Amino acid sequence: MSRLMPEEPPGRGLLDDKAVVVTAAAGTGIGSAVAKRALIEGGRVLISDIHQRRLDDTADRLHTETGTRPFTAMCDVTIEDDVRSLISEAIDSLGRVDVMMNNAGLGGSAKLVDMTDEQWSAVIGVTLDGTMRCTRAALRQMIAQGEGGAIVNNASVVGWRAQQEQSHYAAAKAGVMALTRCVAMEAAEHDVRVNAVAPSLAMHPHLSKVTTVELLDELEQGEAFGRAAAPWEVANVMVFLASDLSTYMTGEIVSVSSRHP
Repeated sequence: MSRLMPEEPPGRGLLDDKAVVVTAAAGTGIGSAVAKRALIEGGRVLISDIHQRRLDDTADRLHTETGTRPFTAMCDVTIEDDVRSLISEAIDSLGRVDVMMNNAGLGGSAKLVDMTDEQWSAVIGVTLDGTMRCTRAALRQMIAQGEGGAIVNNASVVGWRAQQEQSHYAAAKAGVMALTRCVAMEAAEHDVRVNAVAPSLAMHPHLSKVTTVELLDELEQGEAFGRAAAPWEVANVMVFLASDLSTYMTGEIVSVSSRHP
């Protein structure tokens, strides 16, 4: 049975005065929802993306919705110089980096026998390599600051579950999970926590453009609540992992799903 979508809760000051960087935040997906939630929770936010117009439009919309316009910076997470520049922009705009929210990812559907090297490498390059670069850059900055911090990566339940035509995406997201756990062990001595969320199905306009209605209906029926998550429901968990409510959590992969693996 489908449950009605709950109302998005008000802010509770979970990120008061924290400097938050959110990658892949343009548009209406999880990235922009995380940025909005961080603003609602009192964070000082910088959002990045590879699309300048969409980035500006998103910043304007967030200003309208929250009363605060986030800072913006262009960044292609597949380019190391871009990632370094993103951290520099964050220091210039926010003065420091307390929280890094890594959302950049690239999907697609193809059977492995039909998949080209280019298709495989493109998904791995954005989803896994890009997350590594941003995690590494943020961790270096947090270590230099010497006051701890939190890194939250966006994985996926397909890192655990088998799904046809998703070998490249599943491999990348499983890699994000392993990266998160290993880096968490290295970062702990610097009081930096590294965790990840693993959403199952978060509905937003872009998803409906790249996925058939039939598949979306099938996936929704598999969820215990009979519906997809709203992006803000995933964002809430990411903000929790970035907040002082989760100070003894690191190396965890938190499933944001109402469906059992």
